[in-house]
Formats: sequence, structure tokens, C-alpha cells
Amino acid sequence: MRTPALTTRLRPFTATIFAEITELARKTGAVNLGQGFPDTDGPESMLRVAQEAIANGVNQYSPGMGEPELRAAISEHRAARYGIEHRPEDEVLVTCGATEALTAALIALVEPGDEVVLIEPYYDSYPVAIAMAGGVRRTVALRQGEDHRFELDLDALRATVGPQTRALVLNSPHNPTGTVFTDAELAAIAEVCRENDVIAITDEVYEHLLYDGLEHHPLATLPGMAERTLSISSAGKTFNATGWKIGWVCGPAELVGAVRAAKQFMTFVGGAPFQPAVAHALRNELDWAEQLRQNMQRKRDRLAEGLTDAGFDVLHSEGTYFICADVRPLGFDDGEQLCRSLPERIGLAAIPVQVFCDNPEPAKHLVRFAYCKKDEVLDEAVRRLHKLR
Repeated sequence: MRTPALTTRLRPFTATIFAEITELARKTGAVNLGQGFPDTDGPESMLRVAQEAIANGVNQYSPGMGEPELRAAISEHRAARYGIEHRPEDEVLVTCGATEALTAALIALVEPGDEVVLIEPYYDSYPVAIAMAGGVRRTVALRQGEDHRFELDLDALRATVGPQTRALVLNSPHNPTGTVFTDAELAAIAEVCRENDVIAITDEVYEHLLYDGLEHHPLATLPGMAERTLSISSAGKTFNATGWKIGWVCGPAELVGAVRAAKQFMTFVGGAPFQPAVAHALRNELDWAEQLRQNMQRKRDRLAEGLTDAGFDVLHSEGTYFICADVRPLGFDDGEQLCRSLPERIGLAAIPVQVFCDNPEPAKHLVRFAYCKKDEVLDEAVRRLHKLR
């Protein structure tokens, strides 16, 4: 073979940090606070509906847009919770998880050479999707504020978005930092999108996991944004079903139709028996989701206290599964180096934040821990972390 098998644009993405750290955890038997998946199942009634669907023959291809029942439930949920109206027939598309929705959106809407703006640290699939689309990645950094919260650099955002910008990807609540963008930050983002005719692609998978009285405000609800926003979410984080890979994208029919055009040649459809189960959960199990939110807030507090006791400087997590901590008080200055040594050193796995940045230096001292685990797992993790002192 004359040239490497992998294309130039994908060579930087041959492995994910999650796969690498999880494999280290597997080899060493480490407690894994790296990859963000819960260790308990979702609501029993949702699981039962999926089992009944399988038993009753719902095992073949679903409709291309997704089961009508699920699309209707998604539309009802968005209308009731946020006051956003989406026609189920052409403004809601069911996908194989939120990652596929975002990847298909970028492939469908970005021409080679178009710029796509990410807020860093970013979720690791975002730059890969941009590369697949042939786009050019631009980033705007979150800054650590004096109140231990991550804040968006609005001046940098205004300077970065321009005539070549096709899309902006917004993730709130934000992975990996746990920040929730304020109304003022959202208003500034919306203004920049409107002034520069930019499409917003919003990753809202943690929309039900906000803490301390905060509420999720979709970017699409702001003036002039409904017609230029694709809103993405999924059942995985809301109902503890990350392995089902049932996601969705909502927005104007023209944009959703474009996403479908790309999506149908990626997976065509998926998860037929899970779709009626997710529809059932959206209509009947939001109280369960609220209990999950309360439980996650308690787990966040439990892990934050443990990390502080172990000597870390803990940053504030306002949502998601994750909390970030500064490793410098313990005498370390490189989070990635530390995370690669932790499984063998103390039997614990965590994720370095710097790997989610184009400019890693400001985040070099930060490590992300997942708290979506049983209390005994969190307690054991903290016990092991005390060995670093």
C-alpha cells in the first residue's frame, strides 16, 4: 500500500482517551471514575416496555424518521418543558444516540473549508465529526472564574465567529466541566449566531441533570434562534440507558431533513424495541428523572467533599455527571501524566481535561471525575485517592 490506510483528516483521532483509560482500569482492576455511564438501570416500567416490545415482534427496521410514537413523545416533552413546538412528522428525527445526531448534522450542513466553532474543553467526538465533514475547527475557551466556575470568554467568541463560520456547537450542561451557561452567556451566543448567520447545534443530553435550583434554557427558545438551531438530546443520560443509543434532533424541517439525508446512510435506523420504551418514559417517568437528578446532586456533593478531603482543589459542577479538580495542591502539574499512572499507582481511573482542548495548557492541571456511580464506589475511590497525599 503506497499511502497510510487512514485519511489525513482522521489520523489524529485513532484512539479515544476513554478507551485508553478504561482499558488501563480493566487491566489493573481500578475503580473507574473515567467513563461517564451509570452503574444502575433506568425506570422499571421503561425496561418492561422494551422487553414487551421484543417479545411482541418489534425487532425489525423502524421508520426512517423514528417510531411515530417516540417522535410525538419528544415533541410533547419539548412543548411542555420549554414551550417549543416541533411537528413530529418532519421536525423530529430519532437517531442512534446524540453522537450520531451531531455527526450527521455536521456532515449534512458543513461544506469543506467551512469553519465550525467549538467551546473548549469539548466532548471528544466533536472535532472528529468536523473532520469527517471536511470543516475547519475553531475554538473558544472556557475560563476558570474566581468563584470556581467555568465562564465563557465572550470577547473571544465574538472575535472567533465570522464570515467563514457555518456552525457553532454548544453543549450545556457542559461536559467535561459541569458548567451550565447563564442566561447572559446564552444571550451573547444567540446574538453572535444571529449577526453572523450561523447555525447552532446544541448538545442537551444532560438537560435533566442540573443542580442547585438551576434550570435548563435551550438556545432555541431565544429570539431569532428557533429557525437556526438544531437541538440534540437522548434517553441515555435522562433514563440511565446509555447502551440503548436512542437520541434525537429537533429543529426546522429543512435542517432536520438535511440531517436525515446524512443519517440514513450512516445507520439507517436503530433500536426499534427501545423506541416505544423511551416514548413511555418521556410520558410517564419524568418523576423518576427528577429523583435521579436529586440523587446525582447528592453524589456530586459526596464526591466533591471526598476530593477536597483528599487534597484536591475542587471546581464547581452545576450539572452533568462530572466534576473537575485541580491536581496542583497535591504536587502534580500534568493531569494527563497523572491519569495514565493512577490505575496502576492507586487503582483509580479518571480523565485529564487537557485532551479535550486545542490549547491544552490552561487545562493541564485539571482532572475530570464521574460521580454517576454507587455510593460505595465513590467512597472507595476517595479512599484510594487519599494515597496520593
